[in-house]
Amino acid sequence: MEVEGAGSAAQGELHRASRWAAICESSADAIVGWTLDGVITSWNPGAERMYGYAAEEIVGRNLSVLIPPDRVSEFRPALDRLTRGEQAEFYDTRARRKNGNLIDVSVSVSPIRDAGGAVAGVSSVTRDMTQRNRAEAERHALQQQLQEAERLETLGRLAGGIAHDFNNLLGAIMNYAGFVADESADRPGVRADAEQIQAAAQRAAALTRQLLIFSQREVTQPEPLDLNIIMADISSLLSTSIGAHVHLRVDPAAHLPAVLADRGQVGQVLLNLAINAGDAMPGGGVLTIGTSLAELDGEYARLHPGVRPGRYVELIVSDTGTGMSAEVAARIFEPFFTTKPVGKGTGLGLSTVHAIVTQASGSVTVESEEGTGTNFRLYFPAIGAPAPAPATVTAAAPGARGHETTILVVDDEPAVLAVTSRILRKNGYATLEAGTCEEALSVASSQDFQLLLTDTVMPGMTGATLAERVTELRPGVPVLHMSGYSVEVLSSERIHDGELAFIQKPFTAPALLEKVRGVLSTSPRA
Repeated sequence: MEVEGAGSAAQGELHRASRWAAICESSADAIVGWTLDGVITSWNPGAERMYGYAAEEIVGRNLSVLIPPDRVSEFRPALDRLTRGEQAEFYDTRARRKNGNLIDVSVSVSPIRDAGGAVAGVSSVTRDMTQRNRAEAERHALQQQLQEAERLETLGRLAGGIAHDFNNLLGAIMNYAGFVADESADRPGVRADAEQIQAAAQRAAALTRQLLIFSQREVTQPEPLDLNIIMADISSLLSTSIGAHVHLRVDPAAHLPAVLADRGQVGQVLLNLAINAGDAMPGGGVLTIGTSLAELDGEYARLHPGVRPGRYVELIVSDTGTGMSAEVAARIFEPFFTTKPVGKGTGLGLSTVHAIVTQASGSVTVESEEGTGTNFRLYFPAIGAPAPAPATVTAAAPGARGHETTILVVDDEPAVLAVTSRILRKNGYATLEAGTCEEALSVASSQDFQLLLTDTVMPGMTGATLAERVTELRPGVPVLHMSGYSVEVLSSERIHDGELAFIQKPFTAPALLEKVRGVLSTSPRA
């Protein structure tokens, strides 16, 4: 019985050893044994796959071949504790593969004891965490992008509302100052003051337009564009904006496909980036703008939400300026963030760039280091059709007048209603005024007019709905929409295709008159 019992115990021990060996052989983790001096004594297939070494070429070598020099300080304290007989140690670190590549790993190390209980060696179980860590970092980055997008959406709504109200006020200021200037020909001092007010209002309007672009509430008119032509057309303006101390270099690529974007907004992008670059080169330097054809793959699209893989036209804006830190580069597209002194910058220039490119289904990235300059890379989706030459615009004769054509003007802002009607009457048009949609419908049902000029955002009813109701009462009457912003109530595509006539607030008297004449000249009732 004793012999049989001893045999059964031996068989059980062999069975357990066999099972343990099978577990080690099949494990995806690297299971490695080594002496207290760091000499590797055992090496499972998981270790072969993870590190790239076969067992016969690594067993007998020191463990240091797997440890990057900058990680030795993490390894030594763990080994000292194991030597003292303490239990398993867990830590995350990096390891080096046979080909020199570094991988993220999670390591568990335990002491191996001899028959007397003394620590004779070490066993480690290592798991490759590289893919998981990369996925976690990407998930965190995407989560931050989502939170940033939600924050910007909220801020964009606020900015759009502020811009809308500002545009109404600026329209009144700009045009009333124009009235004063026109009526002060014999008082040059008063006329000069009025012109200064107009100039300040124009600058404020430009700033407000950036708010609208940032909030994506400006009506865009996308068209096939050749970015090389845009660069050539705006180069003289860019040279003036950056100053004589900065040399502008234009580097267009040949045979580029067209992109679908708003011509004025692309010009705004280049101007904003050029001004920003000029500020970064106070002692002089080189600003380079260029184009190239790029192919964005699925990996790029995965890391940049909203971007689809495919062909893009790359617009590159590079400077040799002061550059910026990683912390600053991470925040440059935030609205109202600026490193410039108080009063020297609004913090809207680069956020406007980001909004314009994003709205065109593109992407923008920045590469910069302190002291080495900055590169902006803007990607616009390429379209198959070639970019047509810009259309020739024929300006309306400045002296053309209304000849008593009657226009129904509708706006819930009294100052805008008054100044718009005054511009029209001053130029020969008769006007009917309405401060609400209900009042406008009452007027439309009882009086005749040849054009409806209506704001798009009003209490109770949108300008688009009002236009439908009015044209039911007056079939064929043309409609001109006006607004500080309107993408939420009007279709940019229909504006671009000519189905809807639109004028952006704040407008000058000449701009309004030209738009009115254009709408009336194409109307069947004209």
